[in-house]
Amino acid sequence: MKNANDKNKISINRRLKLIEGQIRGLQRMVEKDTYCIDVITQTSAVKQGLSNVEDMLLENHLGNCVISQIKSGETDKAKGEILKVYKLKRK
Repeated sequence: MKNANDKNKISINRRLKLIEGQIRGLQRMVEKDTYCIDVITQTSAVKQGLSNVEDMLLENHLGNCVISQIKSGETDKAKGEILKVYKLKRK
C-alpha cells in the first residue's frame, strides 16, 4: 500500500482483523450446523466488509498513486490503472 498514511493503514488493518474474526465465526457456525439463513446473513456481512476495505484501498490509490503518476507525466500508466480497477469493480 504505497503512499497510504498511517491512519489509513491502521483503519484498513482494523477492518481486516474484524473480517478475520467474522470468518472464524462463520467456520464455527458451519461446524455447529447453524441455520443456513443465519450463515448466509454473516457471509453477506463479510462481503460488505471486504467491499468497504476495497473502497478504502481504491480511494487511497486514486488519491495518491494515480495523482502522483499524472503529476509526473505518467498519464498512460494512470489511465491503465484506473481502467483496470474499473473493470475489476464491475465483476
